[in-house]
Amino acid sequence: MRPVPPQEALARNRLAVAGGFATQGFVFISLTTRLPEFSDKWDLSEIELSLLLLGLVLLAGVGTLAAERLAPRTGSSAPLRWAFAGTAVTVTAATLAPSAPVFFVSTSLYGVFLGVIDACVNMQAVALEHRYGRPILPSFHGSWTVGGLLGSALTLATADADLRWMALLAIVPVAALAAPYLPHERSGVPDADVSVPWRPILLVGAALVLFYMVDTAAFTWGPTFLDRAVDAPSRLVALATFPYLLASGAVRLAGDDLVRRHGAVRVLRAGTLVASLGLAIVVFAPAWPVAVLGFLVMGAGVAVVAPLSFSAAARLAGGDTSDDGERRARVDAVIARFNQFNYVGALLGAVMTGVVGAGSLRVGFAVPMVLVLGLLPLATAFDPARRLAD
Repeated sequence: MRPVPPQEALARNRLAVAGGFATQGFVFISLTTRLPEFSDKWDLSEIELSLLLLGLVLLAGVGTLAAERLAPRTGSSAPLRWAFAGTAVTVTAATLAPSAPVFFVSTSLYGVFLGVIDACVNMQAVALEHRYGRPILPSFHGSWTVGGLLGSALTLATADADLRWMALLAIVPVAALAAPYLPHERSGVPDADVSVPWRPILLVGAALVLFYMVDTAAFTWGPTFLDRAVDAPSRLVALATFPYLLASGAVRLAGDDLVRRHGAVRVLRAGTLVASLGLAIVVFAPAWPVAVLGFLVMGAGVAVVAPLSFSAAARLAGGDTSDDGERRARVDAVIARFNQFNYVGALLGAVMTGVVGAGSLRVGFAVPMVLVLGLLPLATAFDPARRLAD
């Protein structure tokens, strides 16, 4: 067998990691778009369903902490494969559960594996971006969006099918087990010797919180907004999600080139203004087609915030050290913990929009419309030339 040239091997690693992102998005959206059916099957109240979602988010945070501890010892590819195997098992168990308690336990365990995957694919992505020497994270997050779109399309196409067919979803994470992920050697640097510049990383993390606040509000409350605030036909309320995902995926796939041409700070600031405009269109929409347009504009605006945040955090964690082992140790120490900002934003988006918008969801969406502008001053933390004191 001929040896694989380094560039060809790197291309295979990149395709594998993109597939990992797509697998995560596909399974997650496939499950969440079926939650109303699971709720009907097990006669779950709104409070019970809310507690299930809260537990899912919190346990995903536990999974990221587990990845943080495992990755420096085993590399990120090993826990990534274990988590895909666990996802296959828990998705099957949740789908075929004979009782509500089994469904709850299976779904909760899936949350842990979701967190591990979330952390590990981002570890793999930032390691690949370092090796390529140019921005490539937006396209990886675009792969997640493509996977989510496929999951949504599958849900629509099989809306009348029995829920048990979803056990076949396990095939996708099982297939992801064999992908040639990036080998991630142990750094050889003890955890105690790792010095991380947390102050600038926290500024980037604040940007990630604001993104997920908007993102989760769109996914969680968008369909309800179309249904209650602008009286959209019930069969079309999913149009709050589809345009958002389509616009987000398109911008993310083009994001690598946008950042190379215009820089992260300009792209982020322009996207912030576009996102606030999209939210304003939603808030003041006189009819549901206008609100759908608002969700599309919103998705395009915030699309690259998450990948740029992970990229900036990895760059800041690595610092100026010429020791590749020390750089890897710093990045491993940061990425999984940095992923916790994801879940803080998700909780804010789901809870705050609903609580503030209890009387009117227009008021609920006005909150992220204003708060997303906080990305404008935070954008300077994404400047590759900027170095802030620890």
